[in-house]
Amino acid sequence: MSTIAVVLEAPERLALSRLELEPAGPDDVVVDVEWSGISTGTERLFWSGRMPPFPGMGYPLVPGYETVGRVVAGGESALLGQRVFVPGARCFGAVRGLFGGAASRLVVKVARAVPVDERLGEDAVLLALAATARHAVAGGDVPPELIVGHGVLGRLLARLVLQAGGEPTVWERNPQRAGGAKGYPVLHPDQDPRRDYRAICDVSGDAGLLDTLIGRLAPGGEIVLAGFYAEPLSFAFPPAFMREARIRIAAEWREPDLVAVGELVRTGALALDGLITHRHDAMDADAAYRTAFGDPACLKMILDWRACS
Repeated sequence: MSTIAVVLEAPERLALSRLELEPAGPDDVVVDVEWSGISTGTERLFWSGRMPPFPGMGYPLVPGYETVGRVVAGGESALLGQRVFVPGARCFGAVRGLFGGAASRLVVKVARAVPVDERLGEDAVLLALAATARHAVAGGDVPPELIVGHGVLGRLLARLVLQAGGEPTVWERNPQRAGGAKGYPVLHPDQDPRRDYRAICDVSGDAGLLDTLIGRLAPGGEIVLAGFYAEPLSFAFPPAFMREARIRIAAEWREPDLVAVGELVRTGALALDGLITHRHDAMDADAAYRTAFGDPACLKMILDWRACS
């Protein structure tokens, strides 16, 4: 059994390759992929060669951790025939799966195939980012009052804060990304006079922002670093000392986060609409990746695998 997969052979060198899949075991299912998302955070760093040392890193690799498809085989699996979300796979033999979701067919453990509502369609690829946003919010004492960055993750954070009864402000420097807000203001930082935020969540990935954010904290306030940072982080100690600032790192989502956002989406409390802005046939993956990483108007690019075999 084989698959067509996106393979990063080296920085900025991407190919579509047919790879042999490892055989499915008794605890595995086979998923025919319909859509996969392109991450403008970690995947951009892998693609550009700027990713700091990371477990499992190396080339060649199959990227992708936002995948939706249908279970087509799996012995006695109750999932047979169902549409599922898959947060990546490691089924490509000598080719690394990091995170391994950008392929036309995957072999994954049953536990990693999460059933999704058929009505979500391609929007189901956003469940990983929604779970990441929930993980960042759930770890704090108060919901973020300031969110830095109005990409997909920032928008999902704002929607979750609103759903929880908060009133977030979002910073965005790029005017092409300032639109699309529903129920919260989006400001250039220079337009915002506040310096008493109790909780700030940064999803920009900008390693040089800490001093600016510390200067906007209330005493005892918290900064949550929910982006991924290629450069070392540093800050001036005296302002942080005077505010007794707290800095927390929010890592990737955990299973309870995915379960929680799945329920919010199911009940209509969290909407995933309006966040996918670009689509490409998977056979045009190279162009899709370059657009996703180079066009600021592209919030979320997805690859459509349904014509691949």
